[in-house]
Amino acid sequence: MSVVVVGAGIAGVACAAELARADLPVRVVERAAGVGGRMGGAVVEGRAVDLGAAYFTVRDPGFAAVVQRWRAAGLARPWTSELAVLAGGTRERAPGPQRWAAPAGLGGLVAELAAGLAVETSREVRRVGPGPTVDGEPADAVVLAMPDPQALALLDPGHPAAAHLNGREWRPAIAVAAGWDAREWDELPAAFVNDHPVLTLVADDGARRGDGAPVLVAHTTADLARAHAADPDAAVAPVLAAIRDLLGVGSPPRWTLAQHWPHASPADGQEEPFHLGADGVALAGDGWGSPRVETAWRSGHLLGRALAARLRRS
Repeated sequence: MSVVVVGAGIAGVACAAELARADLPVRVVERAAGVGGRMGGAVVEGRAVDLGAAYFTVRDPGFAAVVQRWRAAGLARPWTSELAVLAGGTRERAPGPQRWAAPAGLGGLVAELAAGLAVETSREVRRVGPGPTVDGEPADAVVLAMPDPQALALLDPGHPAAAHLNGREWRPAIAVAAGWDAREWDELPAAFVNDHPVLTLVADDGARRGDGAPVLVAHTTADLARAHAADPDAAVAPVLAAIRDLLGVGSPPRWTLAQHWPHASPADGQEEPFHLGADGVALAGDGWGSPRVETAWRSGHLLGRALAARLRRS
């Protein structure tokens, strides 16, 4: 038996880890240079900055066990259970579930899950065909762990799995990180920004990570991301202007960094946690449920268990 998982985000790695736990041969291929997917980020001046997911929450007992392992290893930390809401010049409280963060970056959590797996990075898959095959090479099963538009690009239009992907909207976003010499804003873990033309969320990355660094990460609206898709750096100026207006930050930052996410989050989620076709082609990710880190993990984890059970019977 052989399984190829395309995509080394948390869904793909969680799926592969479950298959490996069942002693089934599995390899992960990823077009980027490292694992993490939309939990990835960048390193600026020797410090990791999260540019994708802002945090994660924990509800599923299985995911909770994984998070406790990360916490024991110093990879994850409880961050805050209350965010702010900025709207119309006011600031209100938004109590909610415990949000978790990662001192060394959320991508490190995916790397921990991937330890011991066969992962091939910088490998771009071009076609998943009947059989199934991956770029003409046969496999017993293929998992596409990625946003729907990326999965559709790998499948023939008439493939049965494509019917589960067609017509679903995904919102883009641009994440802009900026670093100052010193903090110029009031204490703020993070804030949802409502009804704003530029921003949807702004997070204090130093508070999130626990190191106090004067770094903010802002996420743009889908409309702004579409307008600057060809040149994400052009979004920096309107984002900094919005931060100045919302948080009163007057001085220019020492550095900025922009990351465009063409498929940042699904507009709505599938009712099922994954798709596993009779032909051996499977789909997983945060589009299979609500757009959360935990949803992506659970989707891959449950798919890995279902796929392992099928392969052991065959």
